[in-house]
Parts: sequence; structure tokens; C-alpha cells
Amino acid sequence: MKTNMKAGARAVRGLLLTGAWTLGGALTGTLAPAFAQDVTAVETRDMPRVEVTGSAIRRVESETALPVQVISREEIEKTGITTAAELLGRVSANVNGLTDGASINVGGDQRGFNSANLRGIGTSSTLVLLNGRRMANFASPGDDSGVDLNNIPAAALERVEVLLDGASALYGTDAIGGVINFITRKDYQGLEIGGYVGKTDEGGAGKRTLSISAGTGSLDADGYNVFAVADFQRTNPLNTSQRSFIPNLRVEERLGHLLSGYTSPANIRLTSNQRDRLQELGFTINGQPITNRLINLSVPDCAPPANVYLPAGTGGVDACTYNYMGDTELYPKSEKASLLSRGVVKLGGGHQAYAEVALSRAKTWYTGSAARVTGYIDYSRVPQLAGTGLDELDDDYPGELELRMRLNEAGQRTSELTSEGVRFVAGITGTVAGWDYDAAFNHSVNTVKDKDTHGYVLYNELLEGIYDGRINPFGPSSAEGQALIDSIQVNDVVRRARGTLDSVDFKFSRALSKMDGGDLAMAIGGEARRERNRFTPSELLLSDNINNDAAPEGGRATSDSRQVAALYGELLVPFAKQWEAQLSARYDHYEQVGGAASPKIGLSYRPQAGVLLRASAGRGFRAPTMTELHRPTVYSATATLPDPVYCATVDNNYSDCADNWDTRRYSNENLKPERSRQFSLGAVAALGSHVNASLDYWNIKRTDLINEIGDDIILGNLAKYGDLVYRDEDGLIDYIELRKENRGAQLARGLDLAVTVRGVNTPYGHFGGRLNGTYVLSSKIQNAPGDAFVSNLNRFVTDGVVQRWRHTLSLDWDQGPLSANLQNTWSSGYEDQNTAINIDDGSVVAANRVKSYSLWDLSGAYAFDDKLKLRVGVQNVFNRAPPYSNQAYYFLSGYDPSYTDPRGRRFYASVNYTFR
Repeated sequence: MKTNMKAGARAVRGLLLTGAWTLGGALTGTLAPAFAQDVTAVETRDMPRVEVTGSAIRRVESETALPVQVISREEIEKTGITTAAELLGRVSANVNGLTDGASINVGGDQRGFNSANLRGIGTSSTLVLLNGRRMANFASPGDDSGVDLNNIPAAALERVEVLLDGASALYGTDAIGGVINFITRKDYQGLEIGGYVGKTDEGGAGKRTLSISAGTGSLDADGYNVFAVADFQRTNPLNTSQRSFIPNLRVEERLGHLLSGYTSPANIRLTSNQRDRLQELGFTINGQPITNRLINLSVPDCAPPANVYLPAGTGGVDACTYNYMGDTELYPKSEKASLLSRGVVKLGGGHQAYAEVALSRAKTWYTGSAARVTGYIDYSRVPQLAGTGLDELDDDYPGELELRMRLNEAGQRTSELTSEGVRFVAGITGTVAGWDYDAAFNHSVNTVKDKDTHGYVLYNELLEGIYDGRINPFGPSSAEGQALIDSIQVNDVVRRARGTLDSVDFKFSRALSKMDGGDLAMAIGGEARRERNRFTPSELLLSDNINNDAAPEGGRATSDSRQVAALYGELLVPFAKQWEAQLSARYDHYEQVGGAASPKIGLSYRPQAGVLLRASAGRGFRAPTMTELHRPTVYSATATLPDPVYCATVDNNYSDCADNWDTRRYSNENLKPERSRQFSLGAVAALGSHVNASLDYWNIKRTDLINEIGDDIILGNLAKYGDLVYRDEDGLIDYIELRKENRGAQLARGLDLAVTVRGVNTPYGHFGGRLNGTYVLSSKIQNAPGDAFVSNLNRFVTDGVVQRWRHTLSLDWDQGPLSANLQNTWSSGYEDQNTAINIDDGSVVAANRVKSYSLWDLSGAYAFDDKLKLRVGVQNVFNRAPPYSNQAYYFLSGYDPSYTDPRGRRFYASVNYTFR
């Protein structure tokens, strides 16, 4: 099979390069609602032919049998959600996408990026489309590549189609995990105004939205239609002090070693010689001889509530610990605005011209704890240490004390992240000589601005103020010191990034001849596009003089671009009444990277009315991003990890040999595309007149995986990866090299279950329901050829977990003008990360199993007439808090912010009025 697929790929490439048509498609997935009917008995001659996600061939809608989960506008309204990111959080196949919760930090890449991640195999392997065409990816450089969901005009959506199958044979790169196609309204007339107000039970994170839709012209009657949808949203911030579940996590007790040793009043980090001298002199803290190098003269008081005495915490028995989980935000303040406008005009002769403009701006304020500062003073400025002779020691800077302080007087560190999207599409569509065609120009831009607005200060000036005594590290500063802090506050757009996509695409499709099962149909198409990325750090950032915001390595702006060209073809072959085959292939050529062919074959079989069996197999690819190819070196650090070499010299005492080691992360201009192969088997059945059900098995394997070997993997296997660990002359780790390479593989397989209940009519109203669930059988990654696979199925590994089972269950009822909806989203429990090390005493965090997470939502609506509709609802009815987790990957501790919601119970009301 493997040999034949390779041979087929080579043959397809040859056909495409000579301009011949190729063969197309894929057939798996959930069944259209009309499947309960016998399709051979459906009269289709007068039904419109439409295009569905996953195929370039127009067909009668009742014939559709693709792996597409369709979420309608009506279903979106019932949930009370208002953004694309919230919507995809309820798709069971979407796992480990980037969220605002994961962006809550005080540094790091790609803050503000909200992404999709089908199958949990990576954001970069899920393709997001708007009306069937690409958008510019989130512009900020980083490990993930994809569309920022903040740029999706949620208020304009008509439906969302989620293709749960690899689709590189039609769409090219990034479609390994699947495709999410956001489809907006196309032909709207009238004026509609909608408003939404949301409030949380415990306060904070309130939301208000306003949307206006207006359109004029009937395409059929007037020959044109123009409409626009504007949407405005504002969300308030949520602080840890506003949520009762935060104290219940018992972070200080359970995860004190994940907290901070930068405190106010400041901790003092002694040199070994200084500690030894003080021990010789019998120096005590809190009545006890000192034992550690980190001390605080205010112990045991430590200025609570944020600065606490926690002997088992990071500060240890001789110093204070800062609990940032009592002094940060859980949910950011945001303001979002979007405008989508579309115009269509008939040209006559079966042709139409259209233009579409989408504008969006999402501004989000991420607020963390007050700045941490490593400062220095002469020991003589500390009265308690006077006369200890620390200036007589053989240190690099005799008499100098290192301070680890928290700069509360500068306020909390706040960054303003603005993601703006601009997209313009102009095209022409119609029919000529029996061919349906569509051709368009697409100009799409994403611009990201990252601005330090408060709490970030000029580092050199700060150090001077600390050293000369104007800024007091142990208590309130003088008026002169506060004035200095105010004068060195940074208010600067420190990073600008711009990503641009310009493309021209075309496609033709038509029926060729009659076959026993229907029309033999084909489609051919192509695309040429140019991708450009530009990253511009500010002069201030490049000066490396912003405390807690380091300059990028290389000290320069970057600008990269490349050309991409592609041809594809698709063939629909209904060779018997009960059988249909689909064949497709695509060839893409990327400047610098090279070419990739992606063939696919699918079969469907209808043994009887109401039953469909299907299978598909194909290959896909993901081209390396320009960030992966060209990004300058990034300096970062590991989580707290032991160095086996050092540990062997100190009897494996983790308090001595575990630390946050420096890393250097490198791009690689010689990367090749990742490759994938996937196949699926499934069945769909109409169970009586009211129930449709489908069950699909899917299997994905990625090879030539573009990744870095995890720092924990490197230190855990120094025999193989020891050359990636660079040491100083004393044998201590200087830094660990993390370089992008094509290495290893990834495997994922599982089952998708979909059950739909419709049209159950009773004297008490009409009932219906839907269940969409994903059961993952395997999810694992191989870091390098020959290495064992490491599973993250139901186990948090490095940066996340893939839960065994996730589902969304929805129950509907309506009677006359009244309707109600009850919905449940559920994620299974899993084995926690369980690896964080307390460097004070060398202990490892207590093992934990994260509990399952279940949220129930309830809403009701009343339609006063065909113009006015009111809906009220409760989200998270039972006020379920995020379950405790000991993960150490995210800034927020005590729970996993990537899939949980800290807002708690929320009440909302929405109203829509239509002027006709």
C-alpha cells in the first residue's frame, strides 16, 4: 500500500505539471439531515447545486455525505456565545487550541493568539478558512501558525463547517488535522439590530455586545445585493481576588515551589561565601540560624497577603515567597470590533461579480503581577548586616548584595495586544459552456502590535535608583524614589508584526456524463499566492533596557517572503447505483522548500436506504512556516529540571542540581515539509424517522515532524542528546540548544460519534437533540527516529494533554413562540504533569489526577413576532470551577487555563429586532 501510494503521488505530480486535470475528493463524515430519506427517491432536478467544505464540485445538497460537522447560526445563538474562539471551544475534536487563558503571562511569544487545533496535533495543522478562502495567519512569530480567531466576524456567520478529515488534496498545506470553514451570510436584505449583556455571578468578566446588520437588493429580482454586518464587543477583566475557587486550589500549600522568590520586601540572594560568613557569625533569622542562600530580614511577617512566609515554598525557611496567584488576572479586558460587507451583482449570461471586505480589530489587555527585579546594593545599606565584613570576602564584587525584589510601586505589568485583520476579496463566478467557475483575487493582512503600557520600567535607571537608595527595596520609597519610578515607566509599542497574503485562485467544475449512480463530475483549479511576514521590534526594546522584557537575539527587524503555486483536480465517480468513488490530488510548490503532491481516494457504499458505509485514504503535508525557517535565535529558560551530571556530584539532591536552565531556540533554513498519511472508516445510519447516527474511525500519522526536542527529553537522555547541552568551565549548564529539525513522528487515532434527533412532536412541544463526541484511542509523539513514542493521551506532557473523551450534548424544545436549550460540554479527567521540582528541598510535587470537567448551559427564548426575539440564559449553571492541576507550563498555577473557564456562573440576555 505504501509503495503504491508513493507511485501514485509521482504520477499525479506529472499530470499536474503538464496542466492536465487530476482526480479528486474525499468522502467521510456526518450525514446531511436529508439522509433519512431514500436518496434515490428524492427529486433533485430543481434543487440548487451547492459547494460544501472538502469538495470543489457543486452538487445537490441532499447528496452530501462528507465528514463535516455543521454548526448553524441558530445553534450558535442558543449557546449565548459571541466569539469564534468560544464556539470552537465546544467542538469536541478541537483540543489544545491557543486561548486567552494561555496568553495570561508577563512575556512570551504570540500573546493574544486564539487558535484552532483539530485532533490535538498542532495549531499549525488545522486550516481555517473564511468563505472557503484563506486568511493571513497571526503575524507575531512563534511556534504556532494559524488564523487568529479574533479576526473572524462572528456576528456575520451563517454557519460553520468543520471538516473532520485531512484535506491537503484540495486545500494544500496546514489541512492535515482538518478544515474549519466560517461561512458568512451571502444575500441579506433588511435591517437587524442585536444586543447582548452578560454578567458573572461573582463579579468581573462582564460582557456587552452590539451588532447591526443591513442589506438591500434582491439578487433574483434586482440583480444585486449589498449588505454589511458590524459587531462591537467589550469584556471586563477578572482578577484572582474575585474568584472563590482560587483559595480553594490551595496553591500555597500544594504548589508553593511554583511561586516566586521575588518579593516585597526584597529577598536577599547571598553568595556561598556570604552565607558561610554569616553562619560563622551565628547570624539568625526568625530566631534560627540561616541554612539557605536566600534570606529575608522580615521573616516571618513578609507583608501578606501576596508576600507570605512559606517554608515549603520557593523562598524556603529563611525567606519570603510571593504568591502571584493572589495578585494577577485570570481573564483579560478586551474590546473587539468587526465589519463584514459583501456585494454581488449579476452581469448577465449566468455570470456574477462579487466583492467582500472584512475588517476586524481585537484589543486585549493582559495584566500580570508587579515587576520582578534583580537589583544590587552595598551590604552596608542593610543595618542588620553592618559589621559582618562581607566586603572582605573573595567574591566577584565584595560586599555587594543581590536583591530579588517585587516592584509593587510600579504597579502590575500590563500589555496591550492589538490584532487587526483586513481582507479584501474580489471575484467573478458563473457558468460557461457547461462549466461552473469561480475566480478571485484575495488580499489579506494581519497586523499585531504588542505595547508595554504599565509596570515595565527602564532597567538601567531602575538599578541606579536601587543602588543609590532612592528606591527602597525593603519598604516604601521616598517621594523622590516614587517620582523616579513614575518617570521610567515604559509606554511603547515594543513589537510590531505584519503578515500579508496575496493570492489569485480559480476553479472549474462540471458534470461530464451519466453513470449508473449519477453524474460523473470533475473539477480542476489552481492558486498562486505570495506570503510576506515582517517583524519590527522597537528601538527601545532593542536597547535591552526594559525590565522583564528582553531584546530579541540578533538585534534587528526581520522581513521574509515567498511564492507558492498549486494545481489540483477532483473527480466524482458514481460508478454504480450504490457506489461512489472520489479521487483527488494537488501539487504545491513552495519557494525555497520545494514541492509536495497530495493524493486522496474515497469510497462510499449505500447497501440500503438510510445506511451509508465509507472509507478514505490520503496523504498530506505541512510546509514549514517562515518563522520556522528564518526566525532569529530566541533566549528562554526551562521549567525547573534536574541536571543528571550535576546531580551525580551532590547525591541527587534536587535542591542543588535542579534549576531553570537557559535555552537558545534556533530556526532552520533547511527544513523540509512535514508529511502525513491518514485514513478513515465509517458508517452512518438513519435509526427510524427521527434519529441519524454516525461513527467514524480516523487515523493520522505525521512524519518528518518539525519540532524541537523537549528540554526535559534532552536532560533525561544525555547519552543521546548530550551534545545539545553546553557547559561552562566548571561543568555547569550554560545553555541548552533547542533547534527546529525534521525529526520523529506523531500518531493520532480515534472515533467520532454524532447522533442527531429531530422532529419528535408531542402534545407538550417539539423535541430534538444532538451529541457530538470524540474518543481518542491514541495520541503520541516520537522526538527522533529510533526513540520510543511518548503518549500525551489522558496525560499532561510538556505543554498539554489530549483528553480521552470530549463531547457536546444539546437538547432542544420549542412550542409556539417559546423555545429552550440545554447544553453540556464534557472533558475527561487525566493524569497530571506531576513533574515540578521544589528546588528548596528537592522534593517533587505530589502526584495528582485532574478531575473531569463538565459545564451545563441553559437558555430560553421568546419570539414576540417575526421581528422581535428575546433570549435569556445561564452559562455554567452549577458554577463548576476549573479542577486542580499541578501543571507548571502556564503562568497561571493551580489549574489548566488552556481549556477551562475561570468566569464561573454567568447570566446573559440578548435581544434581536428586525426591521422589515
